[in-house]
Amino acid sequence: MSRFAPDTIAMGAVALAGLAWGVFWVPLRALEAAGITGAWAVLVFQALPTFLLLPVYVLRRRRLCAGGWSLHLAGLFAGTALVCYAGALIFTDIVRALLFYYLTPIWSTLLARVVLGEKIDAIRWGTILLGGLGLALIIRVENGLGQAFNIGDLMGVCAGLIWAVAAVSMKADQKNHGLDLTLSYFFWGTLAAGVLVLVPISGPAPDPSAVSDTLFWLVPTMLVLVFPATLAVIWGATLISPGLLAILFMTEISAGTITAALWAGEPVGVREIAGVLLISAAGLWEPVFRATRRHRR
Repeated sequence: MSRFAPDTIAMGAVALAGLAWGVFWVPLRALEAAGITGAWAVLVFQALPTFLLLPVYVLRRRRLCAGGWSLHLAGLFAGTALVCYAGALIFTDIVRALLFYYLTPIWSTLLARVVLGEKIDAIRWGTILLGGLGLALIIRVENGLGQAFNIGDLMGVCAGLIWAVAAVSMKADQKNHGLDLTLSYFFWGTLAAGVLVLVPISGPAPDPSAVSDTLFWLVPTMLVLVFPATLAVIWGATLISPGLLAILFMTEISAGTITAALWAGEPVGVREIAGVLLISAAGLWEPVFRATRRHRR
């Protein structure tokens, strides 16, 4: 038997998954470089895993039908949130997309307090403070945001708000398995991405050969990176507080900031490194503190 409670394991899984999500911008930008631009890159990124999971959908069809609206509303909110977030990574700077999305801990904590009646204790305020300080360092709040608010920024804000609702919905749903919630997420996310390509910002439809030429690296990316990380986050959402889920997932900011500096040429210096360390500490503070306190009892 594991020495750690399921919620403690879920905390670690979500924090690690956040690191994986921090490099999701890489395949999205690679799709753009391959000629699959704008919202079409988001659609391919969402639709391919749904297609690859078709055998699992068939095997789980009875559970997916029996899950009811609680399952599919959670999937709809989660899928829409991550489509908006992927769009933000396409239409604005990577670090700005991370910034606006990671207002999520505030929305999630407040929603969980109102909807689920969860208390906001001193430990939680400590994690929010650490993450907030790190975020402030990275974005240089004393200098403002540096450029006009754009469509990508708006998508980042919307992603955070909608994900907060999704996290509360998944935590409140105690009857559906994390795998079924993941399948619901991919299905509804694909539909949301399909709607996104209908709006004027979508850009021209790609040549089918451009899509097929990416499959040799995109399919392994889905199998090795996207599937495990998404399942870990959505399974974690069924076990831990929405506010804590958002805080733990802030490890994505660390991974996103570092990789954006290394591979996308976005600036990083002492402030950014200090911010990454603070955000990483925020991701570890609460699970380590609670696990240590539980072990002492």
